[in-house]
Amino acid sequence: MADSRRATRFGDLLDGPVRNGLYKPKEYHGQGVKIVNMGELFAHGRLRSVPMKRLEVTESEASRFLLSEGDLIFARRSLTAEGAGKCSIVLEADEPTVFESSIIRARLNRRVAEPLFLYYVFSSPAGLHALGTIRRQVAVAGITGSDLTELEIPVVPPLVEQRRIAHILGTLDDKIELNRRMNETLEEMARTLFKSWFVDFEPVRAKAAGRDPGLPAHLADVFPDRLVDSELGEIPEGWEVHPLGDLLDLAYGKPLKAATRRHGPFPVMGANGRIGSHDVPLVNGPGIVVGRKGTPGVVTWVAGDFFPIDTTFHVRLKMEGIPMRFLFHALRAQQLSGLSADSAVPGLNRSAVYSRRQVVPARQAVRAFEAISALLHQRAETAMRQSTALGGTRDRLLPKLLRALPTPHADVA
Repeated sequence: MADSRRATRFGDLLDGPVRNGLYKPKEYHGQGVKIVNMGELFAHGRLRSVPMKRLEVTESEASRFLLSEGDLIFARRSLTAEGAGKCSIVLEADEPTVFESSIIRARLNRRVAEPLFLYYVFSSPAGLHALGTIRRQVAVAGITGSDLTELEIPVVPPLVEQRRIAHILGTLDDKIELNRRMNETLEEMARTLFKSWFVDFEPVRAKAAGRDPGLPAHLADVFPDRLVDSELGEIPEGWEVHPLGDLLDLAYGKPLKAATRRHGPFPVMGANGRIGSHDVPLVNGPGIVVGRKGTPGVVTWVAGDFFPIDTTFHVRLKMEGIPMRFLFHALRAQQLSGLSADSAVPGLNRSAVYSRRQVVPARQAVRAFEAISALLHQRAETAMRQSTALGGTRDRLLPKLLRALPTPHADVA
């Protein structure tokens, strides 16, 4: 049994050896069981049932590579040094699920170790430092299963204490996850409303057919009752078609290397979303960031002031009466990722974006959408602020609850 008074070898907490994941040629991909790839590992610290790619496996492979609730999975290699050793925990496996070859699985002995506690250990400053000591840098950064097994966990408290700590931290993460799912629902509601009103023109089609559009009278009145021909096909009478270049400018972000950032309240935005923080903003929010290099065409809403780096564009308004929230959903609907320039590093073709045609509704319809979407965005922003506060509480509690685990000195971190 683990001794809480001295360091414990990680391998002594395991129920069997660690295992590297499964590799199979392309012809086996596309159907079969779910497979956890590096994308899921990095996107979900606490992995539940999410959409995944699929892989055909034999009974023998399934018996060796299936994941179970409570398994810890580690990034065996990564293009970035800090990514090697990244730990996630499988909280839910609703159907047979295996894991890819760049991942190491560790299955704990539940009689001596609580998996969620060990997940938080490996997320703590001490745990991240310990993983850094076994990281090897060759062509890519990586760790090995044998080194992971020999890694020393400085102190492992009794099982009841492990469960208490895991419960406290897990409750905070549960609330953060609940807020994230609620925000996804709110975003989907706004996206569905935009598509109904401004892409499919459902209220106009209903009125044109003599049907009730299913809206309160004050909203139904902002829509015409007739469709007319345009260069994009039928659109509501009185509405216009404009190139996106009439509605907005795509302004370049600025370089801001990680080493020169100063931690602060303003999000640093990369091509695929937030990548850090800084103490001064570049752009007054709310605003829209569009991926320019790396993952071109990704459209992200930012609630407050922010700093977009040089792999992004940020949106500037041009047409009076067309606000940011309308443009956010319009750009999302345009599927800009298909406009990337053909080069070694994919990049968004700004001229191609400007030439895209966009239906511009009558202003009263835009104002009606803005009022509803603003309420949805405000609820999402409130939940996001709460999650940020909860995350801060969790991060402050983590080293205190794991106080027996020594935090590495700054000069070796």
